[in-house]
Amino acid sequence: MSGIASSGWRDWLLTETPASRSQAAWGRRYRLWRGFRDNRLAMAGLVVVVVMMAMSLLAPVLATHDPGVQALDSRLAPPSLTHWLGTDELGRDIYSRILYGGRVTLGMVVAVVLLVAPIGLAVGCIAGYAGGIADRVLMRVTDVFLAFPRLILALAFVAAIKPGVTSAVLAIVLTAWPPYARLARAETLSIRNTDFIAAVRLTGASPARIVLRHVVPLCLGSLTVRVTLDMSGIILTAAALGFLGMGAQPPSPEWGAMIATARRFILEQWWVPTVPGVAIFVASLAFNLLGDGLRDVLDPKQR
Repeated sequence: MSGIASSGWRDWLLTETPASRSQAAWGRRYRLWRGFRDNRLAMAGLVVVVVMMAMSLLAPVLATHDPGVQALDSRLAPPSLTHWLGTDELGRDIYSRILYGGRVTLGMVVAVVLLVAPIGLAVGCIAGYAGGIADRVLMRVTDVFLAFPRLILALAFVAAIKPGVTSAVLAIVLTAWPPYARLARAETLSIRNTDFIAAVRLTGASPARIVLRHVVPLCLGSLTVRVTLDMSGIILTAAALGFLGMGAQPPSPEWGAMIATARRFILEQWWVPTVPGVAIFVASLAFNLLGDGLRDVLDPKQR
C-alpha cells in the first residue's frame, strides 16, 4: 500500500498537466530535488553540512567534557579514549571545543547570510529596476566597497568598533553584500523589460509591488547559489578574523581562535592546531559541493 501511495504522489507531482498552481509549484520543486539528488557530490555536501549543524546544536549532549574547564595535569595530551581528539595547551578537551566552536563559527556564517543576502538583493533589485540616478548612486557605492579586499576592509571595521563575534559579523556583512547587489542588478536588468513585466505594469501595479512580487522571486535562484558558494569564503573570513584576534575572543572555542592559540605546537603536538583546521576545511568543502549542486539544478544555463 505504501508503494502504491508513493507512486501516486510521484505521478501527481510529475504530471504534465497540473490542475492548479500549487500542484505545478510542488512538481517543479520535486523535479529540482530529483536533479539535485542525482548529484552524489552535492548530496555528500548536504549530508556533511546537516551533520555538522546537528552536532553543533547538540553539543551539550554530544560533548564529553566541559569546553572551558582547564586540566593542566593533562595538557597537550594526545588523542585517547578519555580525550578523543586530545587536549590543548590548557588541558581542555579538543573534541568538546570543536563541537561548541561549531556553534560560534557556523552561527556567524548563518547570521552573515541572513543579513547580507537581503541587503544585496534589495540594493541590486532597486538599482536595476529604477535605473537612472538611483542606479548610478547605488552602484558607485557598491564599487567603493568592491575596491577593497574583503578581509582588509573587515579588519578595519572590527578595529574601528571592538573585537568580538558581533563586530566580526557586522564587519563581514558590510564587506560581503556588494557581489550579491551586482548579481541581483544583472538579473533585474534582464527581467525589467520583459513582456510579462510590461503586462503587470499595465494592470496598474506599483514599482514596489512589481519588484517584491515579480522581480525578487526570479532573482532568488541565482542568489541562493551564490550565497551557498560564498559560505565557504565567509567561514574562512570568520576564522581569519578569529585567528588574528579580531573575531571571537579566548576562551571562546571558535575554530580560528583555536588555531591561533595552538599554532606554536604545530610541530610537536600537531593535533592541537590540526583538528580545528580540518573542521574549517571540511565545512568549507561541504558548502562548495552543496553550492555546485544547487548551481547545476537552479541555473537554467546548466540544464
